[in-house]
Amino acid sequence: MNQKRIRSLLAVVLVTLTAGVQALPADGPATRQAAQQDPAAQEGMRQAIQHYFSGQATGEASHMRLAFLPSARIESMRDGKFTSMSLDEFCAFFKGKVAENEASRVRTIDFMDASGDAGTARVTLNYGAVVITDYYLLLKVGDAWKIANKVSYFERREAGRAG
Repeated sequence: MNQKRIRSLLAVVLVTLTAGVQALPADGPATRQAAQQDPAAQEGMRQAIQHYFSGQATGEASHMRLAFLPSARIESMRDGKFTSMSLDEFCAFFKGKVAENEASRVRTIDFMDASGDAGTARVTLNYGAVVITDYYLLLKVGDAWKIANKVSYFERREAGRAG
């Protein structure tokens, strides 16, 4: 096949592929992303997540109640089984006892994103033998941000494997 024929076919393919594509408006993703970085929203979401981190670190359910909306659901797949808990059921796991390996646990906020009074965040909890990835949906209710729902992924690691 000659070069002229190949160029012609490529042109047809490009026109076909781009036929349904429209230019993004000036207020498209780039503009929207700047709005999502509202410092007050970021700080409010960070405070809710910090309450969660404090509950994990201290074993105190009171921190979890500050982090979550009362109607929150905490859901995950654990050992191949779907689990879904209310906030009360989740808080029952926190008995005020600090984990033996607390000093080596690492908790990080991977990202946060907000639009108005709704937001999302991903958090990684590295507990050595288990690494948990949490995804939060957050809402600003009154003056405070709260976790409305949480889903988690659990990765079990081999003994002695570094994170």
